[in-house]
Amino acid sequence: MAVRDRDRFSTTTRIRLLGEQTAARVYRSQTRRQARRSRLTGRAALLAMVVCSLVVALAYPIRQYVAQRAEIADLQREKQQARQRVEDLRDLKARWQDDAYAEQQIRLRLHYVMPGETGYIVIDPAAARPSRTGLGAADRPWYRNVWEAVDKADAARQ
Repeated sequence: MAVRDRDRFSTTTRIRLLGEQTAARVYRSQTRRQARRSRLTGRAALLAMVVCSLVVALAYPIRQYVAQRAEIADLQREKQQARQRVEDLRDLKARWQDDAYAEQQIRLRLHYVMPGETGYIVIDPAAARPSRTGLGAADRPWYRNVWEAVDKADAARQ
């Protein structure tokens, strides 16, 4: 027992004990500091900056690519519509080359009749518009007609 007591008060034992206590304090201090320390390191910050730079650098070309693809799709749609219109016009041309169709259209549109036939045009009385003179505009001075037209234009706008 005497040897143990003497070891407890020896200088080396005291220095070793102090070293262990100091190491324990430093370890606790480092673990607290690491817990409080942010996870963002220099490498992570550099990586984030590179990724952001790539996103910014590629945003405009990707936007242009998407816009050009949309324009190509629109042009292809217009091309298809133009082809369809050409086909329709070819069909119409072929119909007009037929004499019976041409005669039918001439009779319908131009009101032509064959020799010996009598042509009639039926006018719908409800569709006929009254003339301006029937409204009494001729009885008034010209400036009243102009003023009335201005009033009608303002009333139509509201």
